[in-house]
Amino acid sequence: MLAKRIIPCLDIKDGRTVKGVNFVDLRDAGDPVELAEIYSREGADELVFLDISATEQKRKTLADLVYRVAEKVNIPFTVGGGISSVEDVDVLLQNGADKVSINSSAVKNPQLINDLVAKFGSQCIVVAIDAKQIDGEWIVHLVGGKVPTERKLFEWAKEVEERGAGEILFTSMDNDGTKDGFANEALAKLSTELNIPIIASGGAGNIQHFTDTFVKGKADAALAASVFHFKEIGIQELKLELQENGIPVRV
Repeated sequence: MLAKRIIPCLDIKDGRTVKGVNFVDLRDAGDPVELAEIYSREGADELVFLDISATEQKRKTLADLVYRVAEKVNIPFTVGGGISSVEDVDVLLQNGADKVSINSSAVKNPQLINDLVAKFGSQCIVVAIDAKQIDGEWIVHLVGGKVPTERKLFEWAKEVEERGAGEILFTSMDNDGTKDGFANEALAKLSTELNIPIIASGGAGNIQHFTDTFVKGKADAALAASVFHFKEIGIQELKLELQENGIPVRV
């Protein structure tokens, strides 16, 4: 079995790392480059940087941040936020990113997934999907969770896979920032129906939640923010506990 991955997520707004609850009430969590360096040393498997203001404010993710992070870390990292073209991706990869994450732009223009895969390869392209339950149905949302769409989670995820994306980063907006655990039922369905890796996001509050998302949610990787940023869970401590629970991780 492949090792499960632990991925700290750094939400970036105006050059700082921030964290909120259900995508709102943001508070400062530190300098993203410094945090990246710490997580790299502590044994994180990968990092994700999401410029959460980029789409909303129609800005491009700063290539400068990518360059500075690439100078400091030796683990793979993904960058997302406001990416809407082959040119955007080219700049980020050239500045040192290993993968890019697209979200709103993929829903608005699904052909973008095909275009990016054709140019850069599946291994570089992550499609992020933010969804929440409305009347018992998982509905895809855009622009940092502010705009509901007519897309349904499982149908869209299947299309994303068919268009060639290498991974899906699924965030449950209902769970995000609550520290009540991941949306394991939805994750298990995604993992069962799809053949590409699924990254769980939204809801990590304690070590048991990570165990649950790997066992019950069948996730390939687990992403979290505040529990790492505010030192509530140490990455090495987490990995040792997962290992004791029989979950394969790189220690």
